Amino acid sequence: MSQVFDFSGRTVVVVGGTSGINRGVAECFARAGAKVAVASRSQEKVDETVAALQQAGAEQAMGFAADVRDVDAIAAGLQGIATVMGSIDVLVSGAAGNFPALAEDLSANGFKSVIDIDLLGTFHVMKAAFPHLTKPGASIVNISAPQAFLPMQAQTHVCAAKAGVDMVTRCLALEWGEHGIRVNSLVPGPIEGTEGMKRLAPTPELMELAKQSVPLQRLGKPEDIGNMCMYLASEQAAYVSGAIIPVDGGWSLAGASGLSQTLVQMLKQLKNM
Repeated sequence: MSQVFDFSGRTVVVVGGTSGINRGVAECFARAGAKVAVASRSQEKVDETVAALQQAGAEQAMGFAADVRDVDAIAAGLQGIATVMGSIDVLVSGAAGNFPALAEDLSANGFKSVIDIDLLGTFHVMKAAFPHLTKPGASIVNISAPQAFLPMQAQTHVCAAKAGVDMVTRCLALEWGEHGIRVNSLVPGPIEGTEGMKRLAPTPELMELAKQSVPLQRLGKPEDIGNMCMYLASEQAAYVSGAIIPVDGGWSLAGASGLSQTLVQMLKQLKNM
């Protein structure tokens, strides 16, 4: 397959980029020849991913370990990336936490943890990156979720966090537009092989239901999200900012409610066992 996008000489940072969707995004940019940096909480995963990105064709690859809830650690890591690789052309913020829980069973700490990782973490990453972003020309892509605009049972915490992420996206698209920085959100649907799907569809039956609930009748792949990230970061999308873009095979049009109800039934059965 020929490479459509060329990011040679450009610096791409993917926060949360050592696993799942975000790892797939980082690999897409690596294959397009970018200088790619990743960040996650595990130094071991960072080191393994950096080696894989070099094998995939990245012009340069590096990373750092930090928790997005620790704004000082994130700021220090991004400073180090910018010192070595230069100003950041593309920032993908994708660190997230999720677990199914009915509101009646959701602890205050559980709710707070998801808000801290998804919402506060996204803001920490964007604010810490701002001094290092290419001005004009930088592109920020936040990885959101359908829960941002689709109320789902057993997902109250995630719905609140991701709705906040999308509103932060819109607000900073307004504020940072004068610097020539574009800010958008991508909303993945069910993506195969990810930790999120394993948690939301932990049985073969639920996984099959998720597949059937997608109008295109398949689960997405990480590269489906990576391809859209590359488009948004390219000159072809130079006038796109403040957009919330589903990349879900049409899933958010009809599928979320049925999967949500099935998940609730499963949780209630587990409570009664």
